[in-house]
Amino acid sequence: MTIGNFETADLRSDTVTRPGPGMRAAMAAAEVGDDLFGEDPTVRALEDRLAGLFGFSGALFTPSGVMANQIALQLLVGPGEELVCDAEAHVLAHEEASPARYGGIQTRTVSAERGVITAELLAGVVRRGNPYTLGTRAVEVEQTHTRAGGTVHPLETLRAVRELTAGAGLAVHMDGARIWNAMAATGTSAREYGETADSLSVCLSKGLGAPVGSVLLLPVEQLSRARKLRHGLGGGMRQSGILAAAGLYALDHHVERIAEDHAHAEMLAAGLTDAGFTVRPPETNIVIVEVARADEVVARAVQEGVLVTAPGPETVRLVTHLDAGQKACRRALDVLAAVMTDVVTGVRNTAPAGHL
Repeated sequence: MTIGNFETADLRSDTVTRPGPGMRAAMAAAEVGDDLFGEDPTVRALEDRLAGLFGFSGALFTPSGVMANQIALQLLVGPGEELVCDAEAHVLAHEEASPARYGGIQTRTVSAERGVITAELLAGVVRRGNPYTLGTRAVEVEQTHTRAGGTVHPLETLRAVRELTAGAGLAVHMDGARIWNAMAATGTSAREYGETADSLSVCLSKGLGAPVGSVLLLPVEQLSRARKLRHGLGGGMRQSGILAAAGLYALDHHVERIAEDHAHAEMLAAGLTDAGFTVRPPETNIVIVEVARADEVVARAVQEGVLVTAPGPETVRLVTHLDAGQKACRRALDVLAAVMTDVVTGVRNTAPAGHL
């Protein structure tokens, strides 16, 4: 993709990746069947592989992470029952009020530092419940935490949360949309993370670069109900092995390379810091920059072929991924440093920002 005379550096999200020739070939060659009848062998292979990797007995392929999360929450929390999560959790901020809309779930939020929920924080929040008081039924954690800038829940923190919730008779769902980034950043194994949750959703279309799809990992005895919920939410698919094949290809070829995205994020953060801007030190592949008139920065940058987002009026977000290599990230750094400086100092109608 090009804008003007520039090859586009698209750092809006790691969801913008496109399947390459190898992945497309795997998709074209996939053996398929009707998944609603349980007859798609490629879907079954993907589900079995991820279940084994994370140590779960069951798995369900879904069209999106939003659907995987909402199925999980409805399995753990009934209508009129309470879920505790971070106030900036993806399941609240970016999933269209689905816990309440589709599950009748009441949410109680906490303001966790960098989005990381701790046992100490939960201890003063979860309610036991009685005939006169609503009790907490489950806790949701996000790995990595999107709105906090790709922050990682440390394994020991998750284990402490698991110990507290188990003692209180509560369940834990982990939104692991970017758990691959957490694994790359910390060296923690998939199984170790899997042991800290009752259910876990993993995304294939972010760091792994597949075109679509997530997998919900859960106990096999809940699989039948999960399938019914998926069907009721419109997620029943037929010959979906074509999509599952992309996920299998990604697991074989795109997991280890995620560390490159983290290195590119560190480069961007260091460069923008050196340019005089306040940048949250990235833990994974998301860079958050504090800058005035963020929307103007985004609009100016796109004219130079650099695409980023503005989550807030004074916040610019950059997300690295497999389709934005070192050359693209270096060019984005040059453009953004110049554009941000222009915007902050009030400069207008200058030469192209990347050439200042």
